[in-house]
Amino acid sequence: MMMPRNSSELSARRRIQTAWGLPDLAGNGRFVTANLIDSLGNGLVMAFTVVFFVKTTTLSLVAVGTALTVGQLLVLPVPLFVGRLLDSCGPRTVVAAGNWISAAGFVGFLFSHAVWQIVLWQFVVQLGATAFWMGNSPLTVLVARGAERARWFGFVRALRNVGVGFGGAASAVALSIGTVAGLRAVMATNVVTFAVAGWLVITLRGADPHETAGAVPAEPEPAGPQQAADHTTAPVPVGYRAVFKDTRYLRLVATNLSFVFASTVIAVLLAVYAVDTLHVGAWIVGVIVVLNAVMVALLQTLASRWIEVRSPVTVLVLALLLNAAAFTVFGVLLVLPGWAVIAGLLVAVVLYTVAEMLSSPPTSELSVVMAPEHLRGRYLGVYQLSWSVGGAVAPALLTALLEGGAALPWVFLAAISVLAVPLALGLDRRPPATDEATPAGDVAPAGQLDGGLAG
Repeated sequence: MMMPRNSSELSARRRIQTAWGLPDLAGNGRFVTANLIDSLGNGLVMAFTVVFFVKTTTLSLVAVGTALTVGQLLVLPVPLFVGRLLDSCGPRTVVAAGNWISAAGFVGFLFSHAVWQIVLWQFVVQLGATAFWMGNSPLTVLVARGAERARWFGFVRALRNVGVGFGGAASAVALSIGTVAGLRAVMATNVVTFAVAGWLVITLRGADPHETAGAVPAEPEPAGPQQAADHTTAPVPVGYRAVFKDTRYLRLVATNLSFVFASTVIAVLLAVYAVDTLHVGAWIVGVIVVLNAVMVALLQTLASRWIEVRSPVTVLVLALLLNAAAFTVFGVLLVLPGWAVIAGLLVAVVLYTVAEMLSSPPTSELSVVMAPEHLRGRYLGVYQLSWSVGGAVAPALLTALLEGGAALPWVFLAAISVLAVPLALGLDRRPPATDEATPAGDVAPAGQLDGGLAG
């Protein structure tokens, strides 16, 4: 009597997951928990790192902010190094190592009192974060096993928003207590949770990279006699040379750069533009931030269900046009009467958030599946540069444009969104045709590629 009931319960649960655009989570608790821990930890750190050092050291606010910025800038070239590690060690090892490196950085935070120490340990923490996010995309593909990839990427994105939100809330509670001991306790908690997350990842079992590789929709056509002759006479680019010769993948990187600039709007521009330029109450900024977070947390998986049955080009072009429309609305608010500004802000943020939800799954998926498996780490290293460089440049550039004229940042953001549309055309899930031609010496053994994930 138990078997039918259990079967019925599993079937009902699967129907609910399908209706909400959730992937099949059965057997993937460790992967999901590790992602949630990382998101919670990042929510905590993002919200209170500056205050932590101001409260626990004798350094000024400016000195702390400068030290944290320098530490982050030092990480800019790191993705290229991590990419090589991904190719030789596999995503599981790199993701787990990223968690443990971040944990070591948080230990260093606890004992930092000078500027150089903050720079050093901020570099370590950001190094771990870079390793985690570079390895997490190919690890997600392995966990998905070739199915429901868009749903998995959407789910990870939603999970991140929920985790960051709860982490920020927990951080606010810690800050309200205001004691140095309380702040240190939060940081120590981060050390433990990130160490646990690394253990959860390194002990993952059951994902087989060969299943994932076999699920790539398009396979290279058999080489004809003339192609075979070409392969014997023309040297095949290897390592990062192969990436920089792959113009199709570089178009994806350039397209993603426009999304990277867009992703900084809420953190960099929104508050100062709304309060200082549009002269609305500061409360509306809080409402907008909450609206963005809640929409992503509740609707991202549903968006992923819609995305998975459409071509990535269609989805990316739509996301780019929605971003352009959102930034146009933000700029037009300058000439609207006061009563219409708040409504306009809400409209702009809804358009912006929908674009965010549409862009994240296909860019994350394409960054992995458009790369040949044996060079996937190096490809992801170049892709990650769009996030590292864009994230470093955007705050200075966008604030400088805002200083030059209130409409300028919105004109810039709308323009790069439209200009990215032709770059997105033609992108698809096929790896480059040279995938099979790389010398065997450059291909990592299968056991290394998955970091022992199947064993």
